[in-house]
Amino acid sequence: MRFIYIDIDTLRADHLGCYGYHRTTSPHIDAIAAEGVRFDNVYASDVPCLPSRTALATGMFGIRNGVINHGGVAADLRTEGPRRAFIGAVAANSWASRFYYAGWHTASISSFPFRHSASWWNHGFMEAMNLMRGMGGERADQVLPGALDWLDRRGANDNWFLHLHLWDPHTPYNTPAEYGNPFEGDLPPAWHTEEIRQRNWDWAGPHSAQEPWGFTPDEWGPPPARQPWHADSMEAVKGIFDGYDVGIRYADDAVGTIMDKLDDLGVLDDTAVLISSDHGEAFGELGVYADHQGADQATCHIPAILRWPGLAPRSYSGLHYQLDVAATVVDLAGIKVPSRWWSGQSAKDALAAGTDVGREALVLSQGAWSCQRGVRWGDHLYLRTWHDGYHPHWADDMLFDVASDPHEIADLAGADPQRVAEGRSILQTWTAQQLELGLGDKRDPMDIVLAEGGPYHTRGHLPAYLSRLRATGRNRWADVLEERFPDDL
Repeated sequence: MRFIYIDIDTLRADHLGCYGYHRTTSPHIDAIAAEGVRFDNVYASDVPCLPSRTALATGMFGIRNGVINHGGVAADLRTEGPRRAFIGAVAANSWASRFYYAGWHTASISSFPFRHSASWWNHGFMEAMNLMRGMGGERADQVLPGALDWLDRRGANDNWFLHLHLWDPHTPYNTPAEYGNPFEGDLPPAWHTEEIRQRNWDWAGPHSAQEPWGFTPDEWGPPPARQPWHADSMEAVKGIFDGYDVGIRYADDAVGTIMDKLDDLGVLDDTAVLISSDHGEAFGELGVYADHQGADQATCHIPAILRWPGLAPRSYSGLHYQLDVAATVVDLAGIKVPSRWWSGQSAKDALAAGTDVGREALVLSQGAWSCQRGVRWGDHLYLRTWHDGYHPHWADDMLFDVASDPHEIADLAGADPQRVAEGRSILQTWTAQQLELGLGDKRDPMDIVLAEGGPYHTRGHLPAYLSRLRATGRNRWADVLEERFPDDL
């Protein structure tokens, strides 16, 4: 048995053909989906990058492992305290360690631990390789040589687990210019109308329509080569979508190369393949462009496509965390799932029975760009915001029917207070339960982030951003932020 996890950074589910996207972004991934299980409702429990992969590595929600931010105390894994044994339980029960202790050869090709100082990602990996000498954002053509070399050396062996990390859909969408634009003649998604663009143009916040690359259009220098300065027209909106979709297509080409290599080695039919991501990307949802700043549908809903030998192709609609998919993979491999430590629950039995059993509700968390938690249940998503990440149009409580409104256009909180109360109750109960299960420190890491001054990516930016808002005619939003965050001034 062999297992490869192709981890495509910042990949939205609804921008893949197998999930219904109108552009041909993913022919190779779609072919894998046709032979495997397509999970339609998988969500990252903690976003963005560092919290998500920490949850996956440890098997624990961020509220338990402590990592929900990109800086400060909540960007480091909590210690286990006095009960820490000679081999720590977190390391012994990591996702890769489950395979390692079962006798598998484990390897990861990724610059993620370098980018985020996240050494715990490597727990259980016999080979942890940053062959690109990168710090994130490497193109697929820079990652593939090492992956192909590894497969040439080990791919024909039995019982290996390879994690392969592709960054291409992550900003700055730096697909080589010579690749062209396969979507030059394609329209952008129909939901993003001129009316939506104009509404978003008036809103404020980092990565908003007037500054989609930070707190100013040129915060990181000139905009990426494939991107406009801002969303000042529908042509510019199309350009933003195009840059992202080209990145997906470029990563999909790499997936095809990897599948061809497995076929050449004669092991394709005996290799399990998982295609998934750490989080999605907003393109106008909640007013955010080309980034991942909420605990919302655009940011947390991710693809999960699992082709497992002997498992019949199907779509699966149950609600699940990405941690549940990880537990399912371990279970399918015949390895014991460490239920005492893991938050994830295996769906192996449901897959075998052909049922769609899932969780009744999911709780989602964001602490790097905003302080927000979401509750996804039924057709709805409730969002509770403690720090709006300087998006002053965000209310403390928001509610969306994501079944009929997946792009979060109509906030229903004012019209449906009963459902808001239900979402709030689910969140409060979950929070209390999870804090009891946490490592060492039992404080909610969200409280730690707020006490430190808010999300890492907003710290220190407010004074200059207020000046920009006033200079661009958004005085009323500057006034709101000034009133909400006097300490940040």
